[in-house]
Amino acid sequence: MKILFSPSEGKTSLGIHPPINKNSFIFPELFDKRQFILDKYNKYIFSLSDTELNEYFGIKNGVDFRVNIFDEKTCKAILRYSGVAYDYLQYDTLEAQAQKYIDQNTIIFSNLFGPIKADDLLPIYRMKQGRNIPDVEIDKYYKTHFKNKLDEYLQDELVVDLRAGHYDKFYKPIRFITMKFLKNNKIVSHWAKAYRGMVLKEIATNNISTKEELLNLKIPNLSIKEIQQTRNKTTIIYDITTNS
Repeated sequence: MKILFSPSEGKTSLGIHPPINKNSFIFPELFDKRQFILDKYNKYIFSLSDTELNEYFGIKNGVDFRVNIFDEKTCKAILRYSGVAYDYLQYDTLEAQAQKYIDQNTIIFSNLFGPIKADDLLPIYRMKQGRNIPDVEIDKYYKTHFKNKLDEYLQDELVVDLRAGHYDKFYKPIRFITMKFLKNNKIVSHWAKAYRGMVLKEIATNNISTKEELLNLKIPNLSIKEIQQTRNKTTIIYDITTNS
């Protein structure tokens, strides 16, 4: 089983491994494709004024994020991100077996680095969802250059897509399972991030490897309401059973 996961705009400041190189990432043979984007990004952020940089990053003070990403120390991607989904995943609290499962089986779709494994090494960086750099649409770029490799990598796997819909632009699997979360018969949006984190936590903790095991998995505060099937997609619709 492979799980596709979203990144987060929130980042930790960990720096425990050397700076990035071609062996920092899955698909090292495609490192030159990543480097093309990273070079452009690096040059672009250093070309901006402080005001322009703040606007580009979507924050009040972006100066601290104007760093050379090729010089910064790194940590595992799963430890770099700190948004809602990662708070509910609680990776640091998991047993070694569950952490190893996540490291080996989770693909995160970074807005800057493209598809990466959970144990790939990332520097601290800033990239707002949907942002591009001059002359490049990043999502289309990664889809063009990584689709075939991802299809090959995932061809014999059960794929569970826990990403937000935005990341379909980077890659759409050939066959996959996805999930929706309902509260009072309405699809939740922001809190879907939390439930995606919880689902990944339970999948890893229980070492899930088959569709049957996934459908029988007991997830706190969730119950299966419906399963929808199309030619290449299974959608598991959960009712949120907690009042929180």
